[in-house]
Amino acid sequence: METIFLKLGGSIITDKTQAEQARVDVIHRLAREVRAAREARPDMRLVMGHGSGSFGHAVATRYGTQNGVRDAAGWLGYAEVAASAARLNQIVTDVFVAERVPVVSLPPSASARCEDGRLAHLDVEVFRVLLGSRLVPLVYGDVAIDSVRGATILSTEDVFGFLAREIEPDRVLLAGEAAGVYTNADMTGEVIPLITPGTLEQFASALGGSRGFDVTGGMAAKVRQMIGWARAHPRASARIFSATEAGTLARVLIDPDAQAGTLIRADAEARHG
Repeated sequence: METIFLKLGGSIITDKTQAEQARVDVIHRLAREVRAAREARPDMRLVMGHGSGSFGHAVATRYGTQNGVRDAAGWLGYAEVAASAARLNQIVTDVFVAERVPVVSLPPSASARCEDGRLAHLDVEVFRVLLGSRLVPLVYGDVAIDSVRGATILSTEDVFGFLAREIEPDRVLLAGEAAGVYTNADMTGEVIPLITPGTLEQFASALGGSRGFDVTGGMAAKVRQMIGWARAHPRASARIFSATEAGTLARVLIDPDAQAGTLIRADAEARHG
């Protein structure tokens, strides 16, 4: 039995250059690919997440929610960010259920508690129960209460990192618009096939941000989070890849050795577990 954490990036399910523009046709296609992969691999345990793209990020940028909430205007922003992120999540949930993928939305803000931007608590037991029933827990980029900042923003990668301590995945898949991590920060040049903790710094100049709204750090933050995760789980792997071409997501879900994007793991010789 293989456990996979899959994130659908905001770059592919929304138009990140325009506020609150969901790509519903793309979400339908991705849902069908997930369904096909689950049918091909009935032993797969899948936890899904998605970014907020042009929904939560746009509002959070306006209010600076990532940096904390300290007054009435900031708390109004907190509520608006939560509502915006939830609107996209409802679209994703409705599409996946319509395509017969049994996702169950679990808003991180319902139980998350942070300490100065670090996720310190999340109710994990419900994830175990859903996975045991062959359902697909679905999380997303969301707001969270923070004991130091008042409130902050959680990325899907933050949630995945916390969950991995309790539900250790064999693979983490970050599916977006970018083909992987490029050799140049402006997303040109070659796609880097493999990054390990030992090679991270030589690619530091390549880790740019992301196109459009993004308050969670863009590509650099994603890679560094996945490197930290790989260090903590040396038998597993992470992969950043593009799901813009039909069939790629299904292929990567089904085949752990499928070639796509940038692989991140603890060292050059390690294999997924």
